[in-house]
Amino acid sequence: MTMPSIAIIDYGLGNVRSIANALETVGARSLLTRDQSVILAADGVVLPGVGAFRQGMENLRRYDLCDTLHRLKAVGKSLIGICLGMQMLLETSEEYGVHEGLGIIAGEVVRMPVTAKLPHVGWNEIAEPASGVWRDTIFYNVKEASSLYFVHTFAAVPTDAAQILTITEYGGHVFASSLQSGNFYGCQFHPEKSGEIGLKMLKNFVEML
Repeated sequence: MTMPSIAIIDYGLGNVRSIANALETVGARSLLTRDQSVILAADGVVLPGVGAFRQGMENLRRYDLCDTLHRLKAVGKSLIGICLGMQMLLETSEEYGVHEGLGIIAGEVVRMPVTAKLPHVGWNEIAEPASGVWRDTIFYNVKEASSLYFVHTFAAVPTDAAQILTITEYGGHVFASSLQSGNFYGCQFHPEKSGEIGLKMLKNFVEML
């Protein structure tokens, strides 16, 4: 059986080595690339991200990748955005000013309104917002209240609450910790740094391609 190919979008921000290792662990062949033809030909795509929203979007524009991401959505290609990679899928972010995102998912990225210490760093639990939401998604067979690894100060607020796959509580505030829009997924946490549960999610993603 041929290993599925996963294009990891190389736009200058992200923990690409750990993502590549995790994908290979779950049986995929990873390709770090900003070549549009390679990205569009891959079985699936990962949009990683660690850093500032504004710089991330500037880099995507610099490498002419915004249209590529919209084309992926239009043709039904599967993608998972991680941390900043998820946030950039939305329309705007208020991180150090108001900045335009990809607009693939309607909504905004806002600073977490919590009294607890920011950034939110460490392990935290995910919950299913409604029964059955996780069926046939990357969270298939993931247990409620599983803990995953987070590093962030801002959080996504989608216009359509039905696109929220998981919720997480931090500092008295419940936020959307993952989203789904068709074949596009977004995770605020880092599955590649989340041990067995993160690998299970990535394996589900690969097996759904």
